Amino acid sequence: MVALVLLLGTVGLVYSIFPFLAVTHRVDSDVLVVEGWVHEYAIRTSINEFQSGHYQRVFTTGGPVAGMGGYTNDYNTSASVGAGRLKSAGLSPEFVQMVPSRINDRDRTYSAALALRNWFREHHAGVRSINVVTEDVHARRSRLLFQKAFGPGVNVGIISIPNSDYDSTHWWRYSEGVKEIISEGAAYIYARLFFYPADSPQEEKTAEASQPAR
Repeated sequence: MVALVLLLGTVGLVYSIFPFLAVTHRVDSDVLVVEGWVHEYAIRTSINEFQSGHYQRVFTTGGPVAGMGGYTNDYNTSASVGAGRLKSAGLSPEFVQMVPSRINDRDRTYSAALALRNWFREHHAGVRSINVVTEDVHARRSRLLFQKAFGPGVNVGIISIPNSDYDSTHWWRYSEGVKEIISEGAAYIYARLFFYPADSPQEEKTAEASQPAR
C-alpha cells in the first residue's frame, strides 16, 4: 500500500511539476518586461505579445553577460542584448527601453527586477502592474522575485514561453528538460523559503546614463 501511494505521488509530481513552474498568468497592464537573457524564440513571441496586447512599452532587464567577468558597461548586459534582439526581430526602437543591472551574483533575477523598480522610481513613472516574459520553468521564480522587488503595490503577471527544443509534456524524456526541472525546482524552493532581501537595498543602482535602446 505504501509503495502504491509513493508510486502515485511520484507520477503525480512528474506530471504536475512542469506546469507548476512554467506558469502563465497575465495581468491587466500596458507595461511588458522581457528578461534579456531569453532565446530567439522567446524574443519573437514577446513581439507577438506586445503587438496583440495593449502595451505601450517594452523594458528589457538583466545584468552582465555571462563570461564577461562582471560588469564592464551597460551594453555588455543581458538587458542590452535583449533590446538588440527585439529590434532586430522587427520591434520599433521607440518602444524599447533597456534597464541593465550592474550586479552579477547568485540573485541575478532579483537584482534585475530591483534595477527596473529603481528605474521607474527615478523617472517618476508610476506603475501599478507589469507582465514579465521569461522561459518555461523559470516563470514561477521570476514572478516571485519580481514581486519581492516591486512589493505589494504592483501587480506582477508572468508569461512563460515554452522551450521549442523539447516537448514539455514529456520533459523527463529529455536531458535538457530534466536539468531544467531540477535546477529551477531547487532555485524556486530557495527563493520561496530562504531568500529574504533587505527592505531597502542600497547596493543596486540603476544605470542612470542608459538611454532608450537605439
